[in-house]
Amino acid sequence: MDLVPALKEPLRQPLKSVLGPATAKVMAEHLGLHSVGDLLHHYPRRYEERGQLTHLADLPMDEHVTVVAQVADARLHTFASARAPRGKGQRLEVTITDGSGRLQLVFFGNGVHKPHKDLLPGTRAMFAGKVSVFNRRLQLAHPAYELIEGGTEEAVESWAGALIPIYPATAKLESWKIGKAVQTVLPSAQEAVDPLPGTLRAGRGLVPLPEALLKIHRPHTKADIADARARLKWDEAFVLQVALARRRHADAQLPAVARRPRPDGLLAAFDDRLPFTLTDGQQKVSREIFDDLATDHPMHRLLQGEVGSGKTLVALRAMLAVVDAGGQAAMLAPTEVLAQQHHRSVTEMMGELAEGGMLGGAEDATKVVLLTGSMGAAARRRALLDLATGEAGLVIGTHALIEDKVQFHDLGLVVVDEQHRFGVEQRDALRGKGKQPPHLLVMTATPIPRTVAMTVFGDLETSVLDQLPAGRSPIASHVVPAADKPHFLARAWERVREEVAAGHQAYVVCPRIGDEEDDPKRTAGKKPAKSAAAGESAESAETADRRPPLAVLDVADQLAKGPLEGLRVEVLHGRMQPDDKDAVMRRFAAGDTDVLVATTVIEVGVNVPNATVMVITDADRFGVSQLHQLRGRVGRGSAPGLCLLVTEMPEASAARQRLNAVAATLDGFELSRIDLEQRREGDVLGQAQSGARTSLRVLAVIEDEEIIAEAREEAAAVVAADPDLEHLPGLRTALEALLDEEREQYLEKG
Repeated sequence: MDLVPALKEPLRQPLKSVLGPATAKVMAEHLGLHSVGDLLHHYPRRYEERGQLTHLADLPMDEHVTVVAQVADARLHTFASARAPRGKGQRLEVTITDGSGRLQLVFFGNGVHKPHKDLLPGTRAMFAGKVSVFNRRLQLAHPAYELIEGGTEEAVESWAGALIPIYPATAKLESWKIGKAVQTVLPSAQEAVDPLPGTLRAGRGLVPLPEALLKIHRPHTKADIADARARLKWDEAFVLQVALARRRHADAQLPAVARRPRPDGLLAAFDDRLPFTLTDGQQKVSREIFDDLATDHPMHRLLQGEVGSGKTLVALRAMLAVVDAGGQAAMLAPTEVLAQQHHRSVTEMMGELAEGGMLGGAEDATKVVLLTGSMGAAARRRALLDLATGEAGLVIGTHALIEDKVQFHDLGLVVVDEQHRFGVEQRDALRGKGKQPPHLLVMTATPIPRTVAMTVFGDLETSVLDQLPAGRSPIASHVVPAADKPHFLARAWERVREEVAAGHQAYVVCPRIGDEEDDPKRTAGKKPAKSAAAGESAESAETADRRPPLAVLDVADQLAKGPLEGLRVEVLHGRMQPDDKDAVMRRFAAGDTDVLVATTVIEVGVNVPNATVMVITDADRFGVSQLHQLRGRVGRGSAPGLCLLVTEMPEASAARQRLNAVAATLDGFELSRIDLEQRREGDVLGQAQSGARTSLRVLAVIEDEEIIAEAREEAAAVVAADPDLEHLPGLRTALEALLDEEREQYLEKG
């Protein structure tokens, strides 16, 4: 079904534009508004009140007021000023009275001409403005006014109480001009097709869409705004949830091979080897995954869990179950460091079970291969052959797994680690390598609030691991204000030495690598700032954001020659050769390195139980979730962990508040809420909210949890009853309008 023509009409046309061509051009280029419908869905950000009518005798200072009064006197004065040195400056002073008191209005410059003509003595009018004091007298400077010509009391009350919409604007187009444009197209709102089923709308007491659009743009009362917002929030939540429900419904129709582990197979042999018992959470999530794998349509499950909650073990057991059932499983990691780390930990956990021969043979073992882009030609050929013949049951790799040359014998399960780092196309390409759609397990260690999970990952079922395995130690976190208290920073390096002396190891994280390619400011001849490692603040806290971020290569050098002299210090960053990176990680894991100075390549998946302390330099340059991820690299053994967040930002700054929040809690879900509240939701929603017209405008994913949850239920019921929405043409129209091409592809590829 096509969109309603009136709403689809472009704002700018060659022959007949809805708006002036200049206005329409700015709207298209700066606000992404192209049609009448776009403009109607450009909602006010807030509303100014002219204020309730106030008697002149009761005027409050510094508040916006609206008064009705009669002009008693109006005088035009000329004066000399810097702008009008020859005495040509003009000031209009108007005195008004309402019987209870008197008030002076003042207008300057070119703004005097219209009021000088309008506000003649004896004229009655309404005036709105902010009360100020000049020469000990109350006044309104440049007030808005409306003449009352035989106006009734009702007209006076109505004008005074009106709410003035303030729109998201640009420097090229002020809010009031957008408001005028909206008023031009507002009659078209009557033709808006209502996407909500009538029963749903009636059952929840929501106003019809045309009424909501009128009330959001031209409210008479605050209740009008509340009615409109309640309705429009439901539109945004419901239409998105219907799109996701249709995706889930379509996935449920796809064929897949059911994969059930053998009772005495590889999985059972692996479980027998484990030196510990699974937590209740791991057992529960494993059951959910195995139930999905046993069905004949593809699993689409999101596994989220706190740092160190044992997600990798749960994913490995799922992969072994698929190998048991004659298939292959692939794990896609975002970086080579993480792919190598996963390969190492999986082969160590499996022991001789990872040294197998052919699939389906007499012995339980299988082969685990690593595939990354930087492997040598011979090793790569061997890995590709093992995948194609089926000899390798498990493969762990980076995006190199997606290349055309990679062929699987029978791909049954794809595990994507840290899915937000992969484009949809990459995930889709890997899923396309199965003879039938493989099962999909998406893992993330970034805790996602329930509503974001329902909004962004709404086409995935969700499992949550929120229980840490026995033996994991608590992590103490502290903010180190390097600029305010340099001795705190000196103490931080002492703590690192103490941990190393006790037989433990440390991470030092920096935002930048520090080689020339990484640092354009240095290539331009600018000297790098002194390192915080030396206990010196390079600049005052106020200008901290102007110096380059601290760099791994600089900090490692200064630490080795300064506060950590005598300790074994190594560096790790993303531009090192893969073999070098792997060698550094192996030495650190083996305890041959005391301090690893690294970028965020260690953020995810790196597991060295003996590392107990982490110092994050320039911590204010990292996001809340990223700091939580980094912190999760320590405290992974029996000794307690310590995380020190070093910053030069002043105590009152928002950055310090953010760091204080991280230091105050180890609850990743609480931190993700804080992160979401501090950032634009579009940043968090990322690809699912791409496209100017599809981002959320009135729906707030944290505040509107109840609406999103209810909309998901309603959407599931609607799609189950009518998957093609044949009986809901209005909803189909809304899907076409709201889901632009890019978003459709996103949902298609899941």
